[in-house]
Amino acid sequence: MHTVQRRKQITLLSAALLFCVISFFFFDKTLILYLDQFNHGIWRDFWKTLTRAGQSEWYLVTGITLFAWFRKRNRQLSRAGLFLFSTVAVSGLLADILKFILGRARPKLFLQQGIYGFEFFHGHFEHAWTSFPSGHSATALSVAMTLSLLLPRFRLVFIAGAILVIASRVILCQHYLSDVIAGSMLGFITTALFYQRFFRTAPDENRII
Repeated sequence: MHTVQRRKQITLLSAALLFCVISFFFFDKTLILYLDQFNHGIWRDFWKTLTRAGQSEWYLVTGITLFAWFRKRNRQLSRAGLFLFSTVAVSGLLADILKFILGRARPKLFLQQGIYGFEFFHGHFEHAWTSFPSGHSATALSVAMTLSLLLPRFRLVFIAGAILVIASRVILCQHYLSDVIAGSMLGFITTALFYQRFFRTAPDENRII
């Protein structure tokens, strides 16, 4: 069973990486140039508010608080908090490491100066050179997957919310399409691995409701 799941994950990861390469050459610039036309006014304000849901601190604080507060009172809630904290923390850390190594120019450099592409090991953490992968997308999907495992009856709501947050990063011209796909896959793989290795128990034991 684990072998089959691993193969599926590898296949999905390979497909996502292939799409990222294709998007880099054929879709990223065209899509950003198109979306930049609408990046102002109420439209921008709406997506700017929505994109804040992808900030990792909301979930890190919630997760560690649940873990600490319910550690001796409710093992299920404590475990759920640790699961949430772990997936968000690790996917975010991996995203930050990759950002530093790969040094991809953000869309604003392309829109303002025509700079496009990667400058590996850029040597610093300048925001303008931390486009790939999207940390907000990694957080959004890791949270959505974690909550879907804990509260399966609301799975569609969580996934829909994650998709909106992920889309907001491209709509606001903060990331390219390939950035958010890569970030999303990072969140997905991290959560899947943590669940299978550390948090998987009886079928219903992890569920809160």
